[in-house]
Amino acid sequence: MKIDTSVAKLHAQDRAGALRVARDANKLEKRLLRMAGQAIADYAMIAEGDRVMVCLSGGKDSHGLLDLLMTMQGRAPLRFELVAVNLDQKQPGFPADVLPSYLAGIGVPFHIETQDTYSVVRRLIPEGATACSLCSRLRRGILYRVADELGATKIALGHHRDDILATFFLNLFYGGRLKAMSPKLVSDDGRHVVIRPLAYVKEADLARFAQVRGFPIIPCDLCGSQEHLQRRQMREMLQEWERRHPGRTQTIFNALRRVVPSHLMDSALFDFRGLRLTGVADPGGDVAFDDPSCEAPTNGTIQFDRDDE
Repeated sequence: MKIDTSVAKLHAQDRAGALRVARDANKLEKRLLRMAGQAIADYAMIAEGDRVMVCLSGGKDSHGLLDLLMTMQGRAPLRFELVAVNLDQKQPGFPADVLPSYLAGIGVPFHIETQDTYSVVRRLIPEGATACSLCSRLRRGILYRVADELGATKIALGHHRDDILATFFLNLFYGGRLKAMSPKLVSDDGRHVVIRPLAYVKEADLARFAQVRGFPIIPCDLCGSQEHLQRRQMREMLQEWERRHPGRTQTIFNALRRVVPSHLMDSALFDFRGLRLTGVADPGGDVAFDDPSCEAPTNGTIQFDRDDE
């Protein structure tokens, strides 16, 4: 029997390609689990017996967060519960059946909260103006109430590293403050702990993960179509920096975890008025910029680009 070698080669190439895709997907998942696990550990985000409310918008980030937390739940040495919550804001054309069907299929407890915040935002915000601020406030208030009703001890949001950096530069350029997103904080009402387990994770990795997993992505038609949002401009700026200078965004992110109050100007963080001579040498006392050619300490930095073996 004569074998068609060309067909056999095609089959072999297909198998090799499939194995390569599976291997890359496995590496990606391991990297995301490592980064999320490190953030959770660094900031003590989840404790034994917690009931974690995962806010699921339908976007790639919150889908990725829920998926990773479900995997961790099965592997972590501590026990915690998960409940996924989606806020149906009654946006026109919103596919209300998509998330309930998906969540039931993956076997996670969930709650769909229906509140017509879309009409409120459209009534109060002029056409073309940024709706995100009001929408966010309304959404937070509703989610805090739902967290009480569900007995949640933690509220998990899907913000990632790039969200944190964009927020930092928004505050820097437009708010005149050195402020970003906290990985863990007490909520506005003082009654809830909000956590961001994806704080160390790059957006590009979450986008790839969403493709691999085939999440049912639901776009936000309320504000996602506004092309000139300041946040979008910050992301484009960071992307351009990264394109021209690979690694720059990671360096900036590391800086958020290595703050030197004595070399800023906030008297609430450092007692400049009470500063006195000590007679003790301080190697970093008058160094305004550390020469990058010198070996920098690695403590407190997070590296993202190492693939798992």
